[in-house]
Amino acid sequence: MSLTVLMNAGPWLSVPPPGYGGIENVIATLVPELRRLGVKVILASVDSSTLPVDEKISVFPDGQFAALQRPYNQVCGISQAHLNGVVRQLHSRDDIDLVHDHVEAVGLATLTAMGPDAPPVLHTLHWDLAKHPELYGNLDGGHRVRVNGVSASQLARAPGALRAHSVGHVHLSTPLAVDAHRRRRAAKGDYAVVLGRINPGKGQDLGARVAQRVGVPLVLAGPVGPYHRPEDLAAAGEEARQNPDARFFLEQVAPHVDGDLVRWVGTVAGRERDDLVAGARATLFPLRWEEPGGTAVVESLALGTPVVSTARGCLPELVEHGRTGLLTSDEEELGELLLAASLLDEGECRRTAATRFTPAVMAERYVALYERVGQLAAAPRLQAA
Repeated sequence: MSLTVLMNAGPWLSVPPPGYGGIENVIATLVPELRRLGVKVILASVDSSTLPVDEKISVFPDGQFAALQRPYNQVCGISQAHLNGVVRQLHSRDDIDLVHDHVEAVGLATLTAMGPDAPPVLHTLHWDLAKHPELYGNLDGGHRVRVNGVSASQLARAPGALRAHSVGHVHLSTPLAVDAHRRRRAAKGDYAVVLGRINPGKGQDLGARVAQRVGVPLVLAGPVGPYHRPEDLAAAGEEARQNPDARFFLEQVAPHVDGDLVRWVGTVAGRERDDLVAGARATLFPLRWEEPGGTAVVESLALGTPVVSTARGCLPELVEHGRTGLLTSDEEELGELLLAASLLDEGECRRTAATRFTPAVMAERYVALYERVGQLAAAPRLQAA
């Protein structure tokens, strides 16, 4: 199709990211399929991004993730500097048909403020919509700015003004889902794994206690704030406590990390991550928040590993209880479900992923939304004519 999209990834990590990077991994998964469908993609990211695109624009040479959780008055200019670069591009050229924005809050606010003559915008909501109530509760993007969720449950909790701008939801995907049903069965170990950035909402402290209670070895895989390896966190010393995620880990999780039954291995990526997940008896999601998207959930299913989780956020949309995972509303039951997960058929997990969570499925859905957003933006002009 003849469509040029500016894909606004933001300034925090390169695309694809070196390890952890949920939004950046989504973009790295989506863009190749969009281009296969004939969409021209201009990527607004950092200069170190290596994703093949038709054009790249950047303000920063490399990702600014290490600054992300510093005090606001130290870092408030980073996103704004990136968006300033994006706006300059939009003002100086007329070949961009649509902006697909992924930058939390400031992306939506800045692109909405550009006014009716700017290109249409689809802003994907990747996060907890209880955040930014003043922005979301008073949004007025007119006919030009629309949003989409990454699950139905996420949008159901959105403020009314945000829902009024919604064009629906698109579940996340993973390249691992392509031909997942043909993947050979992996040899399973006895351990469980928790994937993702370590923070209170992900509940790694609860996961550690559950694993210790039922005697299932647990591997915690993900960064602690800006620290991707245990030795990095150790070298930071007391300075690490300035980061809220690091403080949570040191105070609530680390006391349970004994290096035997519970281990923290830091960020894992690529083949190392895939082998870790594929060999697990289950991927555990001891959530304390309403998970909006669940990239790690679909990755687990694609690798043939059932999911054990609290039934929060998008989990009931992605996981079929008793078939591809086990869900509960009772945190105390997680241990028993972790023990029972080995009875589930890993082939069902892979078959489900191959049907529902491939990049092609996600890209086709987004192309349909691009067309819908363009139609909605053009409607007032057509009526006036």
